[in-house]
Amino acid sequence: MTPLAAGRLVIERVLRADRETVFRCWTQPEHLFRWFAPTPGYATHIAEVDLRVGGRYRIGMRMGPGSPEYIVGGEYREIVPPARLVFTWQWETGGPGDKQTLVTVTLDEQGGGTRLVLTHENFDDAKARDTHAEGWSGCLDRLVELVEGL
Repeated sequence: MTPLAAGRLVIERVLRADRETVFRCWTQPEHLFRWFAPTPGYATHIAEVDLRVGGRYRIGMRMGPGSPEYIVGGEYREIVPPARLVFTWQWETGGPGDKQTLVTVTLDEQGGGTRLVLTHENFDDAKARDTHAEGWSGCLDRLVELVEGL
């Protein structure tokens, strides 16, 4: 993570998979169910995707039945397969605050794999940024495991 300011974070990963595979993992519910949660203890139980500019997504995760839900959703602002996704991010339940923020994911070819850069911005303070950085780091670790096993 690179804290550029209290309101912005940037996380990079290099994945041993092609951009098309990584892009599908970001945009298809059957893949989101498998990686989009901050730790292996969490399970993704909601993965709704209307993949078009102006379309919405919704992702829900929890530790198990009866545990608190963490549900986030937003709107796709830009979709450039397999290179770029831009979407709003707003917690419905469970997350640290309910302010709408913006996520940009870029996927570049690098050495037979994919360099992923995630930029999440418009946080009110460093605490919100750091909480999201921790969650994103866990999610991206799980994404790396998934794509390298496909």
